[in-house]
Amino acid sequence: MGDDRAYWVAWTQISGVGAILLRRLHIHFGSLAAAWSANPEELQMIEGVGWQTAESIAAVRSSLDPESLLRQHEQENPRFWTPADPDYPQLLLETPDPPPVLYYWGRVEPLENQGQTPCIAIVGTRNPSDYGRRWTRRIATALCEAGYTVVSGLADGIDTIAHHACLNAEGRTIAVLGTGVDVVYPWRNKELARQVRQHGLLLSEYPAGTQPDRVHFPRRNRIIAGLSRVTLVLEAPQKSGALITARLANEYGRDVYVLPNSLDNPNARGCLDLLNQGAALILGEAELLDSLASLPLLQFLSTNSQSASNSATHPTAQLSLLSGESSGEKDGAPIALQKNVPASRKRTNLDRTKKNSDQSAAKNANASPTKKTKENPSQESDELVQGLPDELRQVFDAVALEPVLLDQIVQDSGLTPGKVLSALTQLELMGLVVLSAGTRYSRV
Repeated sequence: MGDDRAYWVAWTQISGVGAILLRRLHIHFGSLAAAWSANPEELQMIEGVGWQTAESIAAVRSSLDPESLLRQHEQENPRFWTPADPDYPQLLLETPDPPPVLYYWGRVEPLENQGQTPCIAIVGTRNPSDYGRRWTRRIATALCEAGYTVVSGLADGIDTIAHHACLNAEGRTIAVLGTGVDVVYPWRNKELARQVRQHGLLLSEYPAGTQPDRVHFPRRNRIIAGLSRVTLVLEAPQKSGALITARLANEYGRDVYVLPNSLDNPNARGCLDLLNQGAALILGEAELLDSLASLPLLQFLSTNSQSASNSATHPTAQLSLLSGESSGEKDGAPIALQKNVPASRKRTNLDRTKKNSDQSAAKNANASPTKKTKENPSQESDELVQGLPDELRQVFDAVALEPVLLDQIVQDSGLTPGKVLSALTQLELMGLVVLSAGTRYSRV
């Protein structure tokens, strides 16, 4: 187990090797230790590893000693988990791309990590209305008083209000950061971070000392979604990181709830869009708690290393979290449900209504074939693409209509992983590309 831990850390030191590729290496070779000694020809047998990547891995590998690196890393970062560790959060491990190294600071709750104490994500705009502020406080307080753990991102606005409400209610909250756990951003939340650390937990996939970077914050949204049984979007505009979290939660098989708001509030248009796609409506604290009470209890059947393997082989296995028919009856499935769930919950709420919406749209299109729209979305998209700066256009050209792995985009664009991630984040917020589960991107 110790050796496995050392190799999880060592592989993260190699540029261009992300969570998905690490999972594939683990599956193909049986362990990351075995993958470490593989020659370039063997590495090229892995999807996403070409000749150039294999040679680069071999070159960097020769200068690293995993055991020495682990000892040094433990001195600089005394608190972290890898998928080889039994305390690694199980729900996060069920996602297609869990962080290879997850740093923490604060109070660890074993039942929380095992998925037995449900975590609920609260996300939203950095500029909430008085209505958004009031309801964030009410909902976060109600969740804490009911025994749930609230997960958010320590950002300005909804995140900050949710964390404060939990602390005031003497409840538990987790803040997922886009920096190292020892770096606070925004700086004005320094005291809040200290209180969260004292009564809850700070989490990050970035090592100590990592400073804020705009690429980090959209990436941390997958951790917020992955840790949580349900994601609540309380107020969000159409171009918002909270919508990325909601979409990822849906792809992970977790339900999304939305606080209704006014058409006159531009910071709520993203919420209205989610409701139109089928997100569940929050009608009050009591109604929300009644809905959450129907979540099935979970029993994880596998060890962490087995679960990591299963998620790589069956990237949609986590959908069984909200299914009445446990995939635990199938070979290698990591989760079994302890209570029956209504058949209507076999898909997430967004999936079910999206299908109905698509059918309705097709019906309306057939009924009114000559109806004109005010704008041509395709034309708008073409104009955006034509005006892209060179670096953004270079990354956009590497993205296809079908989902493409991040590793492949890096390879095809010829840019560094950091530049590609930054460009993809901007393209996603512009509505030109969409992120799917497993760190795959496709054109909209």
